[in-house]
Amino acid sequence: MQNPELNFIRLNIEDLNELIKISITTYKNSFSKVNTYENMQSYLDSSFDRDKLCKELNDTNSEFYFSKFNEETTGYFKINFGTSQTDLRETTGMELERIYIVEKFQGKKNGQAIMNYILEIARNRNIKYVWLGVWEKNTEAIRFYKKNGFRIVGNHPFKMGNEIQKDYIMKRTI
Repeated sequence: MQNPELNFIRLNIEDLNELIKISITTYKNSFSKVNTYENMQSYLDSSFDRDKLCKELNDTNSEFYFSKFNEETTGYFKINFGTSQTDLRETTGMELERIYIVEKFQGKKNGQAIMNYILEIARNRNIKYVWLGVWEKNTEAIRFYKKNGFRIVGNHPFKMGNEIQKDYIMKRTI
């Protein structure tokens, strides 16, 4: 059941500045303590670059959504379809590439409301499964995904600056 107080807004190019800001802030808050400054800065510069995010926003096989509570952004997610998926790329699948929650809204069921909405999108589009990549050391996120019916089905490398980390690939049928 969706949190009735949380609204979801599909992003467009006018949302680019807020998307950049929330991406950098949430990522730094989550991972800066467990990565070197240099690796973190390299990742932030390459992944949340204005031109890169602009291209992603204009990709017809990718969608970004802000979650809002009383007009305040609580987080966002990005989903990919078809050839825009970073792995698997089957037309019957959908990738959940990002789900980021603003720190002050963490632990308040926002992540669950977002996940419920993502699964609703998948059902409405007759998607057979949703998959995602999650860092092997992000035990809290792994626990959350398992609670939501995802299971580990493989892994792939994830480049964090000059370090190669391992992401689990998790999948859930719809």
